[in-house]
Amino acid sequence: MSGTWGEVWLDGDYVGECYKCQAKWSVNKDEISLAGQMAVDTKAKSIKGTGSIGLHKVSSRMATKIGDAIQSGKDLRFTLISKLDDPDANGAERIAYYNVSFDDLTLADWEVAVIGKVECPFTFTKSKLLDAAEDR
Repeated sequence: MSGTWGEVWLDGDYVGECYKCQAKWSVNKDEISLAGQMAVDTKAKSIKGTGSIGLHKVSSRMATKIGDAIQSGKDLRFTLISKLDDPDANGAERIAYYNVSFDDLTLADWEVAVIGKVECPFTFTKSKLLDAAEDR
């Protein structure tokens, strides 16, 4: 599936300036040594959801959404939905990420003759597959 057909929605608002999105679960494990085997096994103890969206700098969207709140100590949470709907694939994939908390806010990052981009890393605590692309 080609990312050309990707879309992102933040609290129900279409984010047309988004050019990339990544989200994943990391599994935190403890090592477990078992009697009778040389290999060290592991036990999953928790998971952590992390991700990032890349935005073309066309507005002050993120500064407007979280700027004043983070300066006053508020920890705003959002719902983010990523969609990948390649017309050559067998269906679209939509995934919702809940309790999204952005890790930082880029206030300025520009350079002469360079198209502006902003990276917005985040964490989340729940995800749900809303639509799945089926195997062919």
